[in-house]
Amino acid sequence: MERPFSVADCDFSGWATRNDLKCSDGLVIRRDAFKGNDGIKVPLVWNHQHNDPRNVLGHAWLENREEGVYTYGFFNDTESGEIGRVLVKHGDIEALSIYANQLQKNGPDVLHGCICEVSLVHKGANPGAFIDSMLSHGEESEEEAIIYTGMPLCLSHADEGKTPEEKKQEEDKAPPAKSEEDETIGDVVKSMSEKQQNVMYALIAEALDEKGKEAPAEKTETEKTDDNKEENTMKHNIFEGDQQKQDTVLSHADQASILSMAKQNSVGSFQTALDIYAEQNPNSALAHGIEGIDTLFPEYKDVRPGAPEMLTTDQGWVNEVLKKVHKSPISRIRTRQADLRNIENLRARGYQKGKEKKYVGNFSLLHRTTDPQTIYVKSKLDRDDIIDIQDFDVVQYLYTVDRMNLNEELATAILIGDGREVGAEGKIAEDKIRPIWLDDELYTIHADVDVAGMKATLQGTNTAANFGDNYVYAEAVIQSLLYAREKYKGSGTPDFYCTPHLVNVMLLARDMNGRRIYDKVSDLTAALNVGKIVTVEQFEGKTRTTSDGKTKKLMGLMVNLADYSLGATKGGEITHFTDFDIDFNQEKSLLETRCSGANTRVLSAIALEEDVTPAAKPGGDHSGD
Repeated sequence: MERPFSVADCDFSGWATRNDLKCSDGLVIRRDAFKGNDGIKVPLVWNHQHNDPRNVLGHAWLENREEGVYTYGFFNDTESGEIGRVLVKHGDIEALSIYANQLQKNGPDVLHGCICEVSLVHKGANPGAFIDSMLSHGEESEEEAIIYTGMPLCLSHADEGKTPEEKKQEEDKAPPAKSEEDETIGDVVKSMSEKQQNVMYALIAEALDEKGKEAPAEKTETEKTDDNKEENTMKHNIFEGDQQKQDTVLSHADQASILSMAKQNSVGSFQTALDIYAEQNPNSALAHGIEGIDTLFPEYKDVRPGAPEMLTTDQGWVNEVLKKVHKSPISRIRTRQADLRNIENLRARGYQKGKEKKYVGNFSLLHRTTDPQTIYVKSKLDRDDIIDIQDFDVVQYLYTVDRMNLNEELATAILIGDGREVGAEGKIAEDKIRPIWLDDELYTIHADVDVAGMKATLQGTNTAANFGDNYVYAEAVIQSLLYAREKYKGSGTPDFYCTPHLVNVMLLARDMNGRRIYDKVSDLTAALNVGKIVTVEQFEGKTRTTSDGKTKKLMGLMVNLADYSLGATKGGEITHFTDFDIDFNQEKSLLETRCSGANTRVLSAIALEEDVTPAAKPGGDHSGD
């Protein structure tokens, strides 16, 4: 293949992949797996970072060979490109990696893929190929992966004109690789990652300092003179050829033992190796010379950098509620209805000749008004914290949290009320944002779910019949909702809001033959005769006390939220205010809205409830006797 570039002009070269290398998960990159990439140019990137154009260092030409894919790298004349050129030139970066997609495999063999970019990466502790991805284990897969070869870069191009046979002869002449027994301490240290080396150096420095902390009672003039000389002389390097063993300094044998132990798969980490060695060698400098050894180890790293993940209850229903309620530009809401249900007094009459015509009865006018209330979320941040937190925008993060809390509070108040006691600080008044569940019977139909009655109905006279609890429960809910639906006067097709547990109970309902009644949520939706089932975690365990002292547990709400009006005049919509307090050096935030909320149609909602009133003790309560 004629190259579209001069090899002499490239900044480096090296193997992007090698054939027949067994990866850590057992996969093997086979010959010509990336043949389709022969002769193409791809971006040269720093450590597979694709989120910033400054991470593009230059480009790389790919060349498919019998042994694998070889690459020639060219750095751009940019700041990042120049940094990459210097790092490679000085041997600070010695390894390549590729990012590939469209991977196809057969068993453990990777047969095809497409290389998207080549990256400069830190040299791993153990050279060898591995794939930094989870490939599916079917006959064929189309996955993406980061593939590391561990092969060193090359800055010399003198061998480009040599044939594969000549190259193989030179490889055969190369000295054999050192075994673990032949490795020197220097070899072991070079195989360590930068982090591991830094930890080891800090550990050794700490051990060396322990000697200086031991102050003798008295010193002779000669000793003082020697001390002065020592202060002006560099301390002994533990890695130099002539070792001077000290009582509080780790010997070569100690170091080699720790490093060898750390490389074992059964140990797993350098810290674990140190702990094991200290336990096995109580008289060593490690056991007696280092206090607070945990301070020597690297800082923890976030698995997912950036803003902390939010652990919240289910928020999907919140947007569903706020999206479907009717938005009104009026905050002071009034509804009026003429009650024509007293049909007997209002009936038309037939006239009989000679008799006086009589007036029909009167009908009632029903009305109610709803005033707005301000609902807010107030928070603050110290400016020092805003400046110090660099991983993410903490101000925007706090705003996101505040907006989420405000939306959830509004949606909760609309459906079931905010749950605070009447008169409590921060209470959202139930005559300002009227909860559908707690609304008057004129607007919300409260229907009881009679589980025991349904069981008796299903059994009939055959008391030996065994119906599953889930089936009985599901049938009781469906029956109660459909019967209550006969009184429903709302508009359009309503939705059903309930707990996830109730949905699961109904989906698990089985007949007497063990077959499921409802295979999918859509089947259950059709049985309930609603447009959509929306799960609300916040319904779990909610109860109310009726005027006659009974305790009712909420099971679900059926309502078309288009019949619910959420009103806010101009200026009362959700608004964000910020202010800086120069006295306390704080950034303050206020998120608020002034609105009202009420169901505007009579009999336009159904609340399913279960009577959980504690049963009265026979003969009354005699606990005080």
